[in-house]
Amino acid sequence: MAIRVAVLLLLASVLCSYAAANTEEALDCCLTTSKKPIPQSIVKSHSIQTLNGGCGIPATLFITKAGRRLCAPPTSESKWVKKLIKKLGKKSPKSRRPKKGSKH
Repeated sequence: MAIRVAVLLLLASVLCSYAAANTEEALDCCLTTSKKPIPQSIVKSHSIQTLNGGCGIPATLFITKAGRRLCAPPTSESKWVKKLIKKLGKKSPKSRRPKKGSKH
């Protein structure tokens, strides 16, 4: 009888551990970065990856218009990254305005 209880408790703890492991989200981190500059014309947006977020290295993540994720060095290590982020921030809001004569 004691063996059955021990087996049931062991089974229950294994199932609980398995369920807890499956509910955690996997982090999608940059593992390496490329020093090759990325053309502004293909970039849609960016985000900053920090060590505080659970990733192993700091990085700048650029999302292309095609949906690709490109990993670049942090702004503190690369002038071209800093310039590209600045240019992305200056994108004209004109592209979001409807054209004259077009219906909304």
